[in-house]
Amino acid sequence: MVCSSLFDNARHSFHRPENKIAPATSTVSGRFKRFDSYFGLAFSLLTQTTRLASALALNLFVASTALAEDAGNLYNTPFDISAGRSYFEKQCSRCHGFDARGNDEVGAPNLTGKLTRASSSAGIYAILREGISGTAMMAVDPQVPDAQLWQLAAYIESLSRESASIAVRGTAEAGKALFNDVAECLDCHMLDGKGGRLGPDLSTIGSQLSPDELALSLIEPSAKVAPRWWSLTLEDKNGIERSGLRMNEDSFSVRIMDTDSQLWSYPRSALRRVIRSEESTMPSYAARFSDTQIDDLVAFLYSLRPEATP
Repeated sequence: MVCSSLFDNARHSFHRPENKIAPATSTVSGRFKRFDSYFGLAFSLLTQTTRLASALALNLFVASTALAEDAGNLYNTPFDISAGRSYFEKQCSRCHGFDARGNDEVGAPNLTGKLTRASSSAGIYAILREGISGTAMMAVDPQVPDAQLWQLAAYIESLSRESASIAVRGTAEAGKALFNDVAECLDCHMLDGKGGRLGPDLSTIGSQLSPDELALSLIEPSAKVAPRWWSLTLEDKNGIERSGLRMNEDSFSVRIMDTDSQLWSYPRSALRRVIRSEESTMPSYAARFSDTQIDDLVAFLYSLRPEATP
């Protein structure tokens, strides 16, 4: 409507009434002045029209963006999720791992359970685009297209399991009794701030492992051991040995935690040898408990999720 009126004004401004003859006294200079005036008016109108068109385009873009946000992630088809996975494996797996289970050593969290900093694709997208201040999570390269980041967000969101919909065979109440008494799990594991430090904190283990994975960790604990839980045996140049969990290891130093939760640090130059074991320090419960008791323990451990109440 506004553009039309602008063009109408321009047409009326350039219209010369019929049968009106320019004064004979007009000079070439006068004609140029009128031409300059007409040109200036036309340029002004063109500028205003361009600005108006730009404003309209911007409004349309903002409106379409808001519509996309209201509609959720528009890049969440199976094709998009597959594309997001491909990008994840190339760019994100260096810290989070190909299985997206995270890496304690670099501070990369597990992305397969309930996310603590985002609850939707939009929240995940914001973290990807802006990063997280004070952590190792940096913003993605600004040159990465928005569509590609939405695909990545869709893939990460797809990793979160609908935990409540997964059935378990055991009884959580019976498993809790085993956990606290017979199994002696708190000697090594922490639960809600209580227990030992010789194994992973189990406070939210149900958000990190599936029931099958929990059962495997009870029956065959060495099947998959994160580097954080490897153990080292150190011998210094005086022949004194000390063993413990591998807390930190680099080119210059080694740090372990012994069974009394005491930390020991050594410069590599002071060590004669370092023996690494990638086996779990946790014993297998396959021979100690029946299948029913294993199922009960699994049911209890799987109930340890932020959205669940044991």
